[in-house]
Amino acid sequence: MLVRDAMSTVVLTIGPAHTLRQAAALMSARKVGAAIVLDPDAGGIGILTERDILNSVGRGQDPDAERAHAHTTNDVVFAAPTWTLEEAAGAMAHGGFRHLIVLDRDEPAGVVSVRDIIRCWAPARQRVPA
Repeated sequence: MLVRDAMSTVVLTIGPAHTLRQAAALMSARKVGAAIVLDPDAGGIGILTERDILNSVGRGQDPDAERAHAHTTNDVVFAAPTWTLEEAAGAMAHGGFRHLIVLDRDEPAGVVSVRDIIRCWAPARQRVPA
């Protein structure tokens, strides 16, 4: 199975000036654990995860004052839609993260998460005789 078969194609994108509270509210409403941060001034694509927000709040920072750009991961590992789920899982395990932005022709096409991969693998694992 390929990343394109498991990824979420409706992704949340935010700007670097969004506050962490705004990002958290949008992520909660969409029931996603990450947002793609598009920053045309910095010329790149980043990712803000629920863990980034949690770490900021845990440090006592004000989620109404903290901006997404200060907490965005910019050295992102990107997946291709044609990667296997094994390749995606390996990249996540090696990098210690739970989300991959999927690029198709240098544009965000979706996000694949550990949860997406588990959903694909779990039914196949359940059919295997014990």
